[in-house]
This record gives sequence, structure tokens and C-alpha cells, in this order.
Amino acid sequence: MTRASVRASVFGKTDLGRTREHNEDTFLVADLSTGNASLQPEVREHEIGPRGSLFMVADGMGGAAAGELASAMAADLIYRHLATAWARDSDATAERFAFRMKEAVELANEQIYGYAREHPEVRGMGTTVTAAGVFGEDLYVAQIGDSRGYLVRGGEAIQLTKDQSLMQRLVDAGELTAEEAEQSERRNIILQALGPDPRVRVDLTHQVLRRGDTLILCSDGLSGSVKREEFAQLAAEQKDLPSLCSKLIDLANERGGPDNITVVAARFEGEGLPEPTESEGVGYRVYHLSELEETAESSTQELAQPRPASKAVEAPQSPPPPSRGGHTREILALVALLCLLAALLAFWL
Repeated sequence: MTRASVRASVFGKTDLGRTREHNEDTFLVADLSTGNASLQPEVREHEIGPRGSLFMVADGMGGAAAGELASAMAADLIYRHLATAWARDSDATAERFAFRMKEAVELANEQIYGYAREHPEVRGMGTTVTAAGVFGEDLYVAQIGDSRGYLVRGGEAIQLTKDQSLMQRLVDAGELTAEEAEQSERRNIILQALGPDPRVRVDLTHQVLRRGDTLILCSDGLSGSVKREEFAQLAAEQKDLPSLCSKLIDLANERGGPDNITVVAARFEGEGLPEPTESEGVGYRVYHLSELEETAESSTQELAQPRPASKAVEAPQSPPPPSRGGHTREILALVALLCLLAALLAFWL
């Protein structure tokens, strides 16, 4: 039985911005069924094949050379793993595709971490990554850091990813509003990146695509300057994806361009996608692998807690900052000590 077609139109663009001397961002678009990773015409307009498609943005950190290297390595390693291990996999199911995406990000982290240990000149390098894989009507997003993914549907842009940042953690805890977090001087502190630690926790999410959906991936150089509502407005106005990418970057630069700016935009059409309905929700939805896939993963990796990393500084010359878990233990110990002192004072008095 022949599956109805899903067609993708895609474009990507990166820009230095107005204040940086080097561009540490990287993006990648690839048709995994043909093994073509480029912006050639056959990739910019292609049918989603039996092995799916990959779109990715990575934002490097750790100094000019280190950041550029980390983001480029992430894009190359993730793509190459999917172009080999996934391309040869006999289990060509959607769930297996999701597993291979998560696995690719984890393996990329191991290799970037290992490279940095062997090369002191790039010690402290790391990168965010937002990797979106499309398999039929299924969209999977593997997330590390604070680059973002948005889906524009019905005139509204909805964020599909959740920032792995200190500010997002405080928003989730009710300590800050989203508006306060956007204005904070600490908004660039992320809790996880590829490279600084031997293990990462990949945030894997899922969304079912509908006809006419537009996917936008971007580094924080764009999301930090352009509002979510403006993504939707420009996506509606600019049907041509190269123009959409250029307009988004121009808008960020008009507002100061304080960081490198990278965007990948993809639009999906075809009889294989139903029309959207009002009852369908769009948003951040964690995808849980089956017990079989989780068992296979745990046999090769033991995931560790993330450690904060800041994209606002150069490569550290001292040991990296402790994890938030370390701060929590210190606070709990201090509270216990204060309680003990209070009890002793009450006894003596």
C-alpha cells in the first residue's frame, strides 16, 4: 500500500549579528532518505521519504574557535549517525526513528566531550542543539539548551521546546514571570549543553503535523529579539521561505543584533497530512520511548544531572560551576544546621 505524500519546503540562514566578531551558530537541513544534507534545490523542495528528514540549529559557546567547532561537530555527528545507523536499521518505524534521534544527540555529546578533554585549547566548549526530525506526519524534536522550535498553525506560533535554562527553571517554580525572565541579566545561563559533561538528558518531544504547518527553529539570537507573535505574523506574510528567514534576521538586527542569529524554516504540505482542526492542541509534549527502547538506551548510557553553563562568557579558565543539585544540598545542610542551633538555644534558655 502506497503512503500518501508529505512534502517539505525548507530554507535556513545564519547571520553574524551586530556585535559579535565570529559566528558560533550552525544549521543543517537534510533529506535522510537520499542522504543529502545541503540547501540544494532537491533538498529545499523534497518529499519526506521512508527515512524522514532532519532540520537542526546549534549555538556554540566557549570562545570563538571553540564555539564554532562545537556547533559544527554537533550538526555533523548527529547527521552522520542518522545517515548510517538509522539508514541501515531494519526497524523503520516512527518510534525507532525517535530513538535514533535521541541516541544521535547523546553520542554527539560523548564525542564533543572527549575531543575537548584531549584538546586543552578548546576546554569548556559546548553547544546547544535543537534537532527536528520528520517521519511521515510525525515531528520529533531533540533538545539540549535554549535554542528553540516553534510551530506556526492557524495564524499562531506555539513554542514546541522548553528552554533548559536557569530562567525557565525559575519560571516553572513560580519565582519569576515569563516577562521577568526575558529581561533578566541571567537569561543566557543554561543548565545543559553538548560537550561540558560526559552525559546529557535529551528532552525528546513529539507533535503530529498538519497540512500548512510551518516549523521554525532558531538560536536565541533570534528568539531573544523577536516575539512569538511576530514569528506568526511574518510566517503569514512571507510565503517564500528564504524571504521569511531574511525578514526574521533583519528584524533581530534592527533591534541591536546582540548575538549570532540563525533560523531554519520548513513548511509541510501534501495529501499525507490532514487539514488542521480547532480541537487539536499544539505545544510542548514530552515523548516517552517504549520500555524496549529505554532498556536498549540504558544499557549504553547512564544519564547524569546537567551542570549550568553560560553562553555569555568565554571558555572558563577555572573548574566549571557546580550543578544546581550541589547548591541544593548546600542549602539543605545550612537549613538543618540552623534548625539544630535553634533547638539548642531553646533548650539552654
